[in-house]
Amino acid sequence: MFAVITPALITGTFAERVKFPAFLLFTVLWSTLVYLPVCHWVWGGGWISGHGGLDFAGGTVIHINSGAAALVAALMFGKRRGWGKESFHPHNLGMTLLGAGILWFGWFGFNAGSALSANGVAVNAFFTTQVATGAALLSWLIAEWLVQGKPTTLGAASGAIAGLVAITPGAGFVGPISAVIIGLVAGSLCYFAILAKSRLGYDDALDVVGVHGVGGLWGALATGLFATTAVNTAGKNGLFFGNPQLLGIQALDAFTTIAYSVVVTFIILKVVDLVIGLRVSEEEEVQGLDLTQHSEIGYSL
Repeated sequence: MFAVITPALITGTFAERVKFPAFLLFTVLWSTLVYLPVCHWVWGGGWISGHGGLDFAGGTVIHINSGAAALVAALMFGKRRGWGKESFHPHNLGMTLLGAGILWFGWFGFNAGSALSANGVAVNAFFTTQVATGAALLSWLIAEWLVQGKPTTLGAASGAIAGLVAITPGAGFVGPISAVIIGLVAGSLCYFAILAKSRLGYDDALDVVGVHGVGGLWGALATGLFATTAVNTAGKNGLFFGNPQLLGIQALDAFTTIAYSVVVTFIILKVVDLVIGLRVSEEEEVQGLDLTQHSEIGYSL
C-alpha cells in the first residue's frame, strides 16, 4: 500500500498536463528504481536502518522521496497553460474537505498500523497523529489569517495534511507534547513553503513539494530532536533527550534520499519523454484530460 501511495503523490504535481501512457510508464519505472531501493534502505535491512536512522511510517521513504521527485517533475513538465495569469481554485471545496477527512481517518491506519501490532506503540502513534494534525491545522490557519487577512477551509485541509505528513516518521517514537510542537511548526512552515512556490516560479498543482517534501523533511529532522526510548525502546533518544547524534543521522538519511530521488527521477522522466513524450498538446490541455485521455467527462451540465 505504501508503494502505491508514493508515486500517486507525485502525480499531484503534474496534474492536468501528463499523457496517460507516460504516467503509467513513469509510475512503473519510478516505483521500481526509486521507491523500492529507498524502502529497502529503511525497512529492508539497508544502510539507513543499519546505522540507526528512524522512520516509523514513511517520512523518508514516502514523503521526502515523493516531494523531491515532485520538484523535478514540476520543473521538467513546465507550467500549466494560464498558470500565474488565471485563477486556479478547487472547483468543489466540499469534496476537498471530504477527501481531507477521509485521508485523516485513513492515516491512523497508516501510522498506528506501522507498529505491526495492537500495543502501546500503536496507541501512541495513533494519538500523536491526531494531536499533531490538529496543531498543524491550527498553525496553518493562524499563519494564513495573519498573512492574507482571512482563514480558509482549503487552508484548514492543507494544514491537516501537513501535520499528518510531519508526524509520520516520528509517530511511534515521540510523545504527545512533542507531537503538538511538530504539528505547530509543520502548519506554518508548509504554508510559507507554498507561498514561496510563486516566487520560485514552478507549478506544483497540488503542492506536493511544499506539503509532502518540506513537511516530510521537517518530520524527519524533528524525529532526530524529539525521539525518546520512553515511548519506544526500539528507537533512540533524540537531541532533546541527550543524543545529538540522532539528528545528524536523520539529516544524512533525508538529504541522501533527496539527492538519489532527484537524480533518478530526472533520468526516468528524460527516458519517458524520449519514448512517449511527457506532456499533452496545448489543445488537449485546454479541452481537459478527462476528455482527451479517456473520452469521458466528470460532470454533465
